[in-house]
Amino acid sequence: FFFFLVWKLLKRIKMKLAIVASLIAGAAAFAPSKQSIRSSALNDSPYENEIGVVAPTGFFDPFGLSTNIDAETFEAYRASELKHGRVCMLAVIGYIVPEVFRFPGEIAPGVAFADIPNGVAAIEAVPSLGWLQMFFLIGATDYYGFLGDFDIGKKPVGKPDLEELQLNELQNGRLAMLAFLELLRHDSQNFVSPGFDGYDNLITGLPFLYE
Repeated sequence: FFFFLVWKLLKRIKMKLAIVASLIAGAAAFAPSKQSIRSSALNDSPYENEIGVVAPTGFFDPFGLSTNIDAETFEAYRASELKHGRVCMLAVIGYIVPEVFRFPGEIAPGVAFADIPNGVAAIEAVPSLGWLQMFFLIGATDYYGFLGDFDIGKKPVGKPDLEELQLNELQNGRLAMLAFLELLRHDSQNFVSPGFDGYDNLITGLPFLYE
């Protein structure tokens, strides 16, 4: 019986190794070669002087996404980067603010905003009516363009100032994307293994929030 269990275990391990090997081989088949990545990163691009090219990375396009594309496609990529950056800036604020402030009222009958935990744990705690409200609000905002070009708070600027502001927004959005990924990783790991890092608070990098 013991040898039978060992044989079954070895057979299962071999099967898993075969699956992993096939997945790696499949991924390698669709991955660009090192030579193509290197050449696309080194070739001059017509977009290397666009806003967002800053030291020390310079024009950072290791996968050659800007190679052989027209200006319209590049603008679509830039708009996507800008939109993702803005969403992540809001997401980072959405992680931090609930740690110190909750809106009064209820997200659904009998469920107060204060009863919803922060972070990943909120996915299960938010009732269906709450998800419907968020779904239709986000959909209406995106479809009707409620969050368009704001005039409130906008200062008159010349072209050099405008380019600097655009660069700042891109850089802040890029930083927010990295920050949100780290917040999500830390929160998810803490959700699976509570207290894994020895801290009681979610935003460990800003301890003054809890003073």
